[in-house]
Amino acid sequence: MITTVTLNAAIDKTYYVPALAKGKVTRVAEVVATAGGKGINVARVLKQLGHADVTATGFASGYNGQYIQDRVKAAGIREEFVEASGESRICLNVIDRGDGSSTELLEPGPEVGAEHLETFRRKLKRLSAESALVIFSGSIPSGLPVGLYAELIGISRAEGAEVFLDTSGEALIQGTKAKPSFIKPNEDEIVALLGNEGGDLYEGVLSLQAQGIANVAVTLGADGAVAAVSGQRYRITIPGIAPVNTVGSGDSFVAGFAYGFVRNWPAEECLRYAAAAGSANALSPTTGDVDPDDHRRLLRQITVEPWKS
Repeated sequence: MITTVTLNAAIDKTYYVPALAKGKVTRVAEVVATAGGKGINVARVLKQLGHADVTATGFASGYNGQYIQDRVKAAGIREEFVEASGESRICLNVIDRGDGSSTELLEPGPEVGAEHLETFRRKLKRLSAESALVIFSGSIPSGLPVGLYAELIGISRAEGAEVFLDTSGEALIQGTKAKPSFIKPNEDEIVALLGNEGGDLYEGVLSLQAQGIANVAVTLGADGAVAAVSGQRYRITIPGIAPVNTVGSGDSFVAGFAYGFVRNWPAEECLRYAAAAGSANALSPTTGDVDPDDHRRLLRQITVEPWKS
């Protein structure tokens, strides 16, 4: 089993508009809504790639939380969310069809109390004992300590599970201290993590491995990705595509890598699967959504080569 953790689950809504003008009324041409938050996106893409045994957990609150749980179950994913106070957040992505730009508006989400967190700790301990891999993704809700991921990683590790971490900012900085098996910062997040703006990415990734993080991938948008996996460095090149909605592509990358990781695939194949999933997501109007046919087609167009400084 793979368990994904989304501490700040959301309803992801994408608005497609002819043009977005500040200070004016804009009529939405199309709306796409789904259960979201980074971990839920990972879980959904894992199912789409054919991984049968997936569980999603985290916090879900109020009417929005019920919608999230219903949509997770409808996708064939086992849901084990903890109810917290207030309402789960809504995250808006406004796509301007005129110029192709994407504007995201992200609500902060509910505050999670100490009693809710303790309930979650117990649930995570149980699920980790059942899981080969636990994936922690996304932001930490307000009111919870910024170093929470390091604690939760320790809980999962103690139960024998491998652990991935995909977050940003101080949560990433603190979480990496627990030495997760895999991290996937993007090009902005890696700078914040390393504290070396304008520094050498190659040396930075090597330094993270030296700290005990065995697998590091840095996604670079249309430029593909670079990675260091089990002591080897790789450059991943992706084909040119006409993206529809790139939100969730990083989560899809994580899902693709996890799919190969739990099957003990070679590093090159894990990275190829990951990059194809990230690219396929960008072809869908829905966040965290991969068409298996697109994925298979793109797999043949991904190049994974040794990365030299």
